[in-house]
Amino acid sequence: MCRLKVHRYSIVSSVREKDLRSALQLSLESEGVTITAEIMPPRGADPSQAISKAQKLANYVHAINVTDGSRAVMKMSSLALCKLLSDANLEPVLQMACRDRNRIALQADLLGASALGIKNILCLTGDPVQAGDQPKARQVSDFESVRLLEQISAFNNGIDPVSNQLKDGATQLFPGAAADPNNKNFRGLLKRLERKRDAGARFLQTQMVMDPKVLENFCNEVATPLELPVLAGVFLLKSAKNAMFINRVVPGACIPNSILTRLEDSKNPTREGIAIAAEQVKSFLGLTKGVHIMAIKAEEKIPEILQHAEISLQQK
Repeated sequence: MCRLKVHRYSIVSSVREKDLRSALQLSLESEGVTITAEIMPPRGADPSQAISKAQKLANYVHAINVTDGSRAVMKMSSLALCKLLSDANLEPVLQMACRDRNRIALQADLLGASALGIKNILCLTGDPVQAGDQPKARQVSDFESVRLLEQISAFNNGIDPVSNQLKDGATQLFPGAAADPNNKNFRGLLKRLERKRDAGARFLQTQMVMDPKVLENFCNEVATPLELPVLAGVFLLKSAKNAMFINRVVPGACIPNSILTRLEDSKNPTREGIAIAAEQVKSFLGLTKGVHIMAIKAEEKIPEILQHAEISLQQK
């Protein structure tokens, strides 16, 4: 059986001399497919476990996303963990949500990310505070994802929001945006993503997708007309109970009964979840530029998913 080889513009952050593109950008602009994964910062001040998880993914993915207050729950700063990953020679993707910071704080973090050598930014509006465990927290939302993309584009063009020119020169950030293929209003979705593209988005990372047909329709009717590369979201399900919980609490989640039944009937739901995720990786790579794998609290299973999907990275 043929194993798909993926050109690997190494997860290690070094690139060609004078080439300021990130390893993720190089991969997305290459002929091959791109694999990314996601880790969550710790709920505490010790980053060692998160770094260890990321290091175990180094030979399997092109870049590692670090979530930013996902589901409005307190975690370590995404920017801090991205810097630590970068120091460990890993390629980070900084997720940046607009919910908790005003424009001044977001602008400061973007400039800080650039100074720290973190180029990849996934721009997010952010889950509502009410979804989290501190519902009395004040939601800021001075910007949303489109405005954040516009701000990155301005910085990349050397524009200061007040005094016209950034004194120390332009940034070289590589921004992406989120998309939900499960949204049945493709006309509205196309309009929203068109605004994100025009604001500067260079790639799309989707929410979890369970049906290849849904993804195919999204690519044909939305992403392809916008000429944006897509990283399709693959989510590792651990059990039928886990899947039903996700359907209940995660906005936009739509795990079909056929998958719930497979998990319920399996004698080993964890193995079945890995098999389902691997099947999705194989089918999605026929439709998109790449995949983004989410395995919350089970990141060590990501290499196994890719092995079952017969994916291997090939150093270029």
